[in-house]
Amino acid sequence: MDTLATPKHSVRILLETRPALDMHAGIPQQTRLLFRGLSLIPEFSTEGLLQSSTHALSKGLPASGRTWLGPLPTHKKIDRMARIVIMLEQRFLRSCASAPLVTLRRLCGASEQLTRFDTSQFRDFIWRRLFSKSLPPSDFSVVTQRSFRVARTPWTAMHVSALVYRVLGLRLFPRLETQDFDVMIAETPYPATISKNTRLVIRYHDAIPLLMPHTIAERRHHQAFHYHALRQNVQSGAWFVCVSEATRRDLLSIFPQVETRSTTIHNVVSHDYFDEESQVSRAREIIRNRRNQCVAVGRPSSQTAFFEGVDSEQPLQYLLMVSTIEPRKNHLTLLSAWERLRAESYPSLRLVLVGSLGWHNRPIVRKLRPWIDRGAVFMLEDVPSSELRVLYKHARATICPSIAEGFDLSGVEAMRSGGVVIASDIPVHREIYSDAAEYFNPYCTDTFVRAIRGVIDPTRSSHREELIRRGARTAARFDCEVIMPKWYAFLTSHITAAQQHAAR
Repeated sequence: MDTLATPKHSVRILLETRPALDMHAGIPQQTRLLFRGLSLIPEFSTEGLLQSSTHALSKGLPASGRTWLGPLPTHKKIDRMARIVIMLEQRFLRSCASAPLVTLRRLCGASEQLTRFDTSQFRDFIWRRLFSKSLPPSDFSVVTQRSFRVARTPWTAMHVSALVYRVLGLRLFPRLETQDFDVMIAETPYPATISKNTRLVIRYHDAIPLLMPHTIAERRHHQAFHYHALRQNVQSGAWFVCVSEATRRDLLSIFPQVETRSTTIHNVVSHDYFDEESQVSRAREIIRNRRNQCVAVGRPSSQTAFFEGVDSEQPLQYLLMVSTIEPRKNHLTLLSAWERLRAESYPSLRLVLVGSLGWHNRPIVRKLRPWIDRGAVFMLEDVPSSELRVLYKHARATICPSIAEGFDLSGVEAMRSGGVVIASDIPVHREIYSDAAEYFNPYCTDTFVRAIRGVIDPTRSSHREELIRRGARTAARFDCEVIMPKWYAFLTSHITAAQQHAAR
């Protein structure tokens, strides 16, 4: 980062950290990595926005540092911070109760104020709750010493309020007071307007809620929230930074007017993935210790079968998939291909699935259950990156079979870890993985089986080694040192230009 030129004006950035309160991978992980990357650029003043998706938060400290009665004593400051922490953890006032209040305030012309969260006494909470799932301990000081703002209103309540306005015949969104910042970066379409001097940047991950609504959870609300917030962002002049060119093309197919206000900056792969020497016995241990307790130990026989499957004297050979368990990820086609391979050529080949249980997972788990009970399929959860890179390295292949994606980092992580990748032949995979993966038709089991055979067949070891070499070269394109200068150039060129224009 020290090779970057210093901008004429410092850029004050407010980054939405709400997604980081959730799961390990996907948008939550990218939120953590982007916050870290921006925090490492000294010319940027980066702060995080604390906001719950579903629950109202307590009031933080005044943005000015003083109340109308004067400065708060230290004990009152700590009390306020502690109450915010408790509300993020225990969740008292739900968004359904907050939405009417948000609606009323907006109709009265009031704004949603941002208060401050002082991290000095609460660095452990900031680290554990927001960042520890994706960042190594060496990044503790980088992210916990930053400043944070608090939006008391739940994100979902903002969406609901906007839909209420539409019923009333009004196109209004809650207004967020962001006047202290040059730019606000939101990780999804954001359901609010912001201060006039602040430029809104939407980190656009995918258009799946609009183009493939049959594959998402809570379809009616998810689609409506995404569409109306996105439309408002487009109309308000927001910029869009898409995670892939395929995602940008999808966005332009819906709102072609943002062509000049959209760009592509790829996701960052975590620096915690790299190729290191390890023993396959370590992979066995990880599979034993990280099994999903909800599905791996169902009937009395399943635990015995599980240990027999992992601890067998035979070499551990497995296919690996890292993804939330939900229909769009295409687990069932993978299952069909794997079953054929087991029946025809590879009876000891196992299937390891890493990921939390997502929406509409029951039909998938039901199909997997007989194999789980036999100790042939393993479902794992809460696997840290230090262990995941071991699974990537020792897998016969990492499978990325999705029918639609915005980016799909699992393949890049596997390449960084010395693994080989087999991916569905969709535009985003071709863009991201280039010639470093074996491809198949995501709707065709026959092509899937052929692709897997082409990689795991011992007689084609040279092809496998070539894919691994290409993978290391391809994955390097998504290192932090490559991606963050693109963010730097984007923010300094567009935001600084806006500052200069406003100063005229």
